[in-house]
Amino acid sequence: MITKYIYCNAKSVGLCSRLYKSSLAFVPKCNPTRTEDVMRLKEFIDEHHRLCILTGAGISTESGIPDYRSAEVGLYARSNHKPVLYKEFCGSQAIRRRYWARNYVGWPRFSSLKPNITHEILKDLESVGKVGCIVTQNVDNLHSKAGSKKKLNPSMVATTQMIRPDGDVELSQTQVESFNVPACNNCGGILKPDIIFFGDNVPGDTVQSVKNNVENSDALLILGTTLTTFSAYRIVLQAVDANKPIAIVNIGKTRADEFVNLRVEGRCGDILSKVWQLNVSNNPIR
Repeated sequence: MITKYIYCNAKSVGLCSRLYKSSLAFVPKCNPTRTEDVMRLKEFIDEHHRLCILTGAGISTESGIPDYRSAEVGLYARSNHKPVLYKEFCGSQAIRRRYWARNYVGWPRFSSLKPNITHEILKDLESVGKVGCIVTQNVDNLHSKAGSKKKLNPSMVATTQMIRPDGDVELSQTQVESFNVPACNNCGGILKPDIIFFGDNVPGDTVQSVKNNVENSDALLILGTTLTTFSAYRIVLQAVDANKPIAIVNIGKTRADEFVNLRVEGRCGDILSKVWQLNVSNNPIR
């Protein structure tokens, strides 16, 4: 999984009284949400006033983006595709060309996908002061409007029906070979996206910043991740070392189940929307 860390403490606006449409094509099967789990999660949120929230690919499946590992619907279950390793990207011009070509074609559709109710509720939790930071492993909105607007490959066309968690798509070898690979504008060297590849190391200052945010929070809430990668699992270990309560919402087991105070099995959007419904109806989040 490609990992990206984002920190935010900004207030957001808007309420979840609006209607949001969820796409369930890439959501793995799960049992119906239990009322007692919803109540316990709301109590967890009520009891803690500065949450550090760790999110993974599971929160974005309802936006139509598959995760990697879910049975039947995850990327690994549906194809033989494996993400590019950091060492491969740096060591092979052919692999860099393939990486940039496939991401270039996949980006318009990938970037057009919309936030789902989980994202909206997290924003609203920020607006009521419950969120100290959000640490996300996702690259849903990684690429921004920064950089050149010049199109290097204006004739590049491909079918993007099989979207991937990192925005990658399938291309023919001919299409890959015809792609003009971007270079660094400053030195002409290898251009690498601002993400953490598989096999790459998270920068030390980022690791320390995450640790500081965990220590400054009063609880860790984990949403939609199995915590398979160490960069994510390490955050749980930091919370354990700091004696922070931990809650997990996920479909299926996670690497950190033994450490958590509360584990809720189910779809993040379904569970959080029920928590928020309790909030706006008769029992506001404190």
